[in-house]
Amino acid sequence: MGHYRASSQPGMLALTFDLLARLGQILMLQFRRLRRSGRNGRSRRRIKLLLKFAIPLLVLYFLIDLPIHLYRTRVARPDQDLDQPFTTGCLDPSVMAAQPRENATFVMLARNSEIEDARLTVENIEWQFNRWFHYPILFLNDVPWSDEFKDVLSRAVSNGTEVKFEIIDKGKWGFPEKMNEKEKTKAKLQMKKQGEKGVNYGDMESYHHMCRFYSGEFYNLEALKPYKWYWRLEPSVRYSCALTYDPFAEMAKRNKVYGWTIALWEMGETCPTLFKTTDDYRIEKGIPRSPAWNALFQVMWFPAPVRWFLGLLGLSEHDNSGNKWNMCHYWSNFEIANLDFFRSDTYQDYFRYLDSKGGFYSERWGDAPVHTLAVHMLLPPEKIHHFSDIGYEHDTLWQCPGNAAMDKQLLGNKALGDTGKMTTPSEGGTGCRCKCQENTRRRNINSECTSELTRPAAHHRPSWWQRHWGNYHYAVNNPHNPYEK
Repeated sequence: MGHYRASSQPGMLALTFDLLARLGQILMLQFRRLRRSGRNGRSRRRIKLLLKFAIPLLVLYFLIDLPIHLYRTRVARPDQDLDQPFTTGCLDPSVMAAQPRENATFVMLARNSEIEDARLTVENIEWQFNRWFHYPILFLNDVPWSDEFKDVLSRAVSNGTEVKFEIIDKGKWGFPEKMNEKEKTKAKLQMKKQGEKGVNYGDMESYHHMCRFYSGEFYNLEALKPYKWYWRLEPSVRYSCALTYDPFAEMAKRNKVYGWTIALWEMGETCPTLFKTTDDYRIEKGIPRSPAWNALFQVMWFPAPVRWFLGLLGLSEHDNSGNKWNMCHYWSNFEIANLDFFRSDTYQDYFRYLDSKGGFYSERWGDAPVHTLAVHMLLPPEKIHHFSDIGYEHDTLWQCPGNAAMDKQLLGNKALGDTGKMTTPSEGGTGCRCKCQENTRRRNINSECTSELTRPAAHHRPSWWQRHWGNYHYAVNNPHNPYEK
């Protein structure tokens, strides 16, 4: 995970730009000298020779190379918006809970020491959603659970909610089973160096294990085999709106596969080679580019030879063609997803490919960018859903959709009961009894990544002028921007 956009090899990229700039300066200086000395025939011939080559090259670039490049990397606009909030405002939860349920579970990975943070999260999700729907909650740990943790969390749920406490299967947590002692020693040294370089969590071995676990091993746990859907929970997260419909049922009904709330930039120093490694896999398997894949690109305006050169250099966050990853990814501490996708041979083959490259330890490849790259490589846009109507807070970041109109809040509904003071409804709001941060903003981070990652599903998009001024849509077909500069 990460909050900022950064490059892990600024020196190489800066050197490339510097060389290009110096080449341009040399050409301009030469042209000026030729103009100043253009009174003799020899100099005039030099000017003509320079123009003879420069003008055709510029014509080739602007009329052929650039249009072809922009066409190949375009994010095609669908004929209609392919993703919308599942509902606006509140529904009667007693009616919705009586509908057929999906085979689904909550999952929380936690430590015994996180008992208080885990309790607060569970009590919160129970109040905002699960007191009506009673989906089971599965707790995972790599060591045996303490009796205190099991007792406290068992009492934190509402009547009718089943809780399970599981220990992660042997071989699913930690270094890959095929890694020998020499390779483990090397990996630990690499993690130590990451810490010395200031890579966030780079020197925490358990964090690397967690990223690798959630990237692939998690989906093959024995405890998850009975289920088709999962909703990932984290200790210390908070849901700020009531959720009165069943997101699992809606995902299944609308043929969605992956659901998310917050999108943001990854920190480049954590995974400098992940994008190229994924592109290597895509090419090797013959997976074509799609609008979803192209949405991951930062537009490059360099001529083809320069792009090819950047690809050959193997620069951080670039693919084999020299296209740069925009670093946008879904924050995977919230996920509602179909386990069949992540258990599939295709996804597991991708995970094993990444695992064989060692980047979960030589770098700090996170499960959030791994999931994002896989989803955009393997799924069409209409199977990805932005839960823009869910209020979600984690760490210092949060999303709150703002409340729908008062007539959508079902005041007096017995099942909802008295939920206390709520945020005043706002234009474009979709939430049910949300209690947003005491701020005029509904989202505390720039929505650029949200806009970029939802483009493949969006027919209605922010204009060039809006993008220039940082006015991005809050969600597909919701132009009301919650971000303030």
